[in-house]
Amino acid sequence: MCNLTIAIPNKGRLSEDIFDLLQRAGLSIKKQNTRSLYAKTHDGLYKIIFVRTQDIPNFVNDGVTDLGITGYDVVRECEAEVENIMPLNFGYCKMIVAAKESSNIQSIDDVKDGSKIATSFPNIAKNYFKSKNKNVHIIEVSGATEVTPELGLADLIIDITSTGSTLKVNKLKILDQIFESTATIIGRPGICNELKDEINTFIRAVKSAIAAEEKKYLMANIPKNSLDHVKNFLPGITSPTVTTLLDNPDTVAIHVVIEKKKIYESVDKLKQLGATGILIMSVDQMIP
Repeated sequence: MCNLTIAIPNKGRLSEDIFDLLQRAGLSIKKQNTRSLYAKTHDGLYKIIFVRTQDIPNFVNDGVTDLGITGYDVVRECEAEVENIMPLNFGYCKMIVAAKESSNIQSIDDVKDGSKIATSFPNIAKNYFKSKNKNVHIIEVSGATEVTPELGLADLIIDITSTGSTLKVNKLKILDQIFESTATIIGRPGICNELKDEINTFIRAVKSAIAAEEKKYLMANIPKNSLDHVKNFLPGITSPTVTTLLDNPDTVAIHVVIEKKKIYESVDKLKQLGATGILIMSVDQMIP
C-alpha cells in the first residue's frame, strides 16, 4: 500500500528537474512508458501522478493526491487551499510587472485606471492591482505575453521571468517585482498532522538529495606526515576520516566530503603533498 501519492508535472524542464530530484532522493520510480499517467516506486511506498503543472494545486486541494510539486507562481495563481511544505532550489523565476521601454509609465503610481494588463496569471494580476488601489482591465492570454504591448493589446504585462532576456528582446522594462518563485512541495490541508511520520520521511530524503548536489566524496592515500597540511584545506563536514594502510604504516587513506567547486584545487594540493590513488565520487544523499 502506498504511503504517499505525489503529483508532479507531466512535461517540461520543471518536470525533468523534479523527476531527477526524486530519483536522487531514493524514490526509484518505475514508469511504464512516456505516456503513463502514473507510476509507483519500486518499493511501492509512493505513487507518482503525472499531470499538467497548472492542475497540481487543485489535485492536492481536492485530496486526489497527498502532495504536489510545482511552481510557487502556479500555487499563487490557483488560490487553492494547500499547505506550503518546502521550497526547492530550482525553477527560480520572478513575477514582474513590465511596460514598454518607450512608455511614459515609470512606476506603478503612473498606471491609470482603465489601463489594459495582459497576463497568463489573472488572479495574481487582479490581487496585485487591487492592493495598489488601481482599477485596471485584465486581459487573459495563454502565451506570448511579452508581445502584447507592442501589438497595442495591452499597456502593461504581468508575467514570470528568470533572466530578463525575453523582456529585453521585446523592449520591456520592469516596473515592479511582485514575488519570487521556485519549485515547491505542497500538501493537502492537514496532511502534516495526519501523516506526520510519512511526510517527515519524504522531506528528509529530499533534503538529503539537495544537500548532496554541490558535494563530492574524495578518497586519497597520502603520507602520514602530511596530515596536518591536509586538515588545513580539507575540513570536510567535520574533519577527514583517516585509516592506516595495512602494508604501509607511513601512508594513510583519507575520506572526505568536499564542495564540488573546490575539487580540482584540492586535488592539486593533494598531489603536491604526494597523494596517490585519488578517487572522486558523486554523493547521492547527505543525511544529517
